[in-house]
Amino acid sequence: MGNSSPTVWLDLSAGAAGDMLLGALLDAGAALDAVRAAVESVVPGAIAIELSACERGGLRAARAEVASVVEDHPHRSWATIRGLLASASSLDAEVCRCATSVFAHLAEAEGEVHGIPADAVEFHEVGSWDSIADVVGVCAALVDLVGSVSPSSVRAGAIALGSGSVRAAHGRLPVPGPAVLSLVSRAGWPVVAGGSEPDLGELATPTGVALVTTLAGWAPVVPAGRVLRVGVGAGSRDRADRANVVRAIVGDFRPADGALRDGALGGVPSGDTRSGVANGTVASDASGATTTDATRASAEFTEATTTDVTTSDARTTDPSNSTETESLLILEANVDDLDPRVWPTVIEALLDSGALDAWLTPILMKKGRPAHTVHALVAPALVGGVRDAFFAHTSTLGVREYAVARHSLARSWVPVVVEGETVSVKVGSRGGRIVQATVEFEDARAAAARLGRPVRDVLTLAQAAAVTIGLVPGALWEPSG
Repeated sequence: MGNSSPTVWLDLSAGAAGDMLLGALLDAGAALDAVRAAVESVVPGAIAIELSACERGGLRAARAEVASVVEDHPHRSWATIRGLLASASSLDAEVCRCATSVFAHLAEAEGEVHGIPADAVEFHEVGSWDSIADVVGVCAALVDLVGSVSPSSVRAGAIALGSGSVRAAHGRLPVPGPAVLSLVSRAGWPVVAGGSEPDLGELATPTGVALVTTLAGWAPVVPAGRVLRVGVGAGSRDRADRANVVRAIVGDFRPADGALRDGALGGVPSGDTRSGVANGTVASDASGATTTDATRASAEFTEATTTDVTTSDARTTDPSNSTETESLLILEANVDDLDPRVWPTVIEALLDSGALDAWLTPILMKKGRPAHTVHALVAPALVGGVRDAFFAHTSTLGVREYAVARHSLARSWVPVVVEGETVSVKVGSRGGRIVQATVEFEDARAAAARLGRPVRDVLTLAQAAAVTIGLVPGALWEPSG
């Protein structure tokens, strides 16, 4: 048993739009016929989709041109679009689920911006035939590439938003636009401007951002693993300052090195990069002491501990027990003068900068002064960025580093279905047998929100589904890598 489906990582450093995402996925191997069939089932006879080669910033790219072939009235309500998707009898169920979720999040964002219920939202540009086709087409392309779409099968980096202003249905709006800001803030998605110029324009559209924040999991860099294919999707503009493209990297990636890393707060492991921050409890009772004895001690100790640290990233597998051994580093610092409310943001910053794990340990300094040691587990290649995060986000004057060996179970991710929603189960195996099978909390939380069910109910149902298909400790297992 195992899951051999590839996964996708999206490079959004130049922005995100529906046509760019569609072009990248088609260029990466998604079937154009499958995309056309999905769109035709929702808006029959209304859309033509063509794929052509072009150049952006000196790079070869694929341009997905989605055009209305009939007269279109672009203003449609969320209820109308929901009805179109529900009535598309030939539309694949997974594509329908994904597209419906994307438009639901768009409606929630627009409702928040305009101060109205989501069901009362009237889409403007997003309600046009070609925008509907962008959403349905991207969902169909992802399903064709990865099968079941989830934050563990589709991952993405920070979204470049742009700057300046853009003309919209309601007049000229600042960039990033209100709907885009609502989408990224609701998702907690990391963003960048995409450049230092004051008028970059709109690099990310509401459609593109909704697709990413709804369907993908966060992964700051390309996950570790084998790259199988690369697709490059072109935007409509050929900019002089950058390649206006989205890249879709399809590979056999290790989930643990991307969106679903082992994070922790207060020493308690959490499901992925965001779940620890959002749902963990930081063990903190730090005083407002302003003395810096602890941080000075850290600074004095740094020099003594950093000189002999190995910088190799060697990984070996012990054939006797099928565990992977990695040479990693631990960075740590003692902090006694930081506002305890800041600790969740510190953990998040360390993870976002490349740490594989980050956690806090309550300690007592001299004279009984309460403090914390903040730790980060880091691959040698990423240690510089994580070290910078320590200094930027804490009050420490020094960071200690030392080498460690991590022995890991082989890990695989298997999707199960709970009331029509896909939830991933993380399987840890050793010697050809399952050791652990745990439901991914963030998947369960997202599914619960869509279903209107308590999270604990979805966790229970997903775990039961895992047991039903044989994901239990001791069962025979062939890891997917």
